Amino acid sequence: MVAITARTPGPGRPKDMEKRAAILDAAKRLFPHHGYEGTSMDAVAAEAGVSKLTVYSHFGDKDSLFREALRERCRQALPDSLFEAAQAGPLREGMLRIARAHASAVTDPEAIGTWRAILGDCKQGNPRLGQLMWEEGPARMHSKMEHFLDVAVRRGDLEIDDIGRAAGQFLALLKGDLHAMRLFGCVGCQEGFEREVTATAEAAVEMFLRAYAKR
Repeated sequence: MVAITARTPGPGRPKDMEKRAAILDAAKRLFPHHGYEGTSMDAVAAEAGVSKLTVYSHFGDKDSLFREALRERCRQALPDSLFEAAQAGPLREGMLRIARAHASAVTDPEAIGTWRAILGDCKQGNPRLGQLMWEEGPARMHSKMEHFLDVAVRRGDLEIDDIGRAAGQFLALLKGDLHAMRLFGCVGCQEGFEREVTATAEAAVEMFLRAYAKR
């Protein structure tokens, strides 16, 4: 009679997840500062304290690693839970919550570093990176905002004929000139700039609500 020993999960799994997280953290630090072409898998492995083989085993290739790093950064700054919580409460309060988070995210120095890196790589003939940034950043945010506004219209809180266009208008109001100021390195006093980011977000909400309030 052959004894059958039940297999238990090995101790390596938590370490695998720790390594994956370390690789992502390294990628999120390196890509914004050195660009896509300037960031090698060797550099990511060294920054994460793992072998290059481990990086490839977790992410397959550099494009996949870049996408995952970009996706995680976007979802950390603007998580799904933000929109769910905003949807559950009063309209103005929910829009203010989204507006402050979004305005802060698009003017964050690390986010701006990612934009600069991608724009530089696009100039060198690498348009797929811009497409990745668009899908994970602005396009995702537009979709989330469109859904938020659609629910508000169906509730009777807003009156909007073209919800997609309105979502784009709201996101444009949130950026104002501040995204460009950060992108071009024209920020002087950091504290004053952060106050202006919040004030611009709050003013955008009030303007939007006046434009699309139920008549």
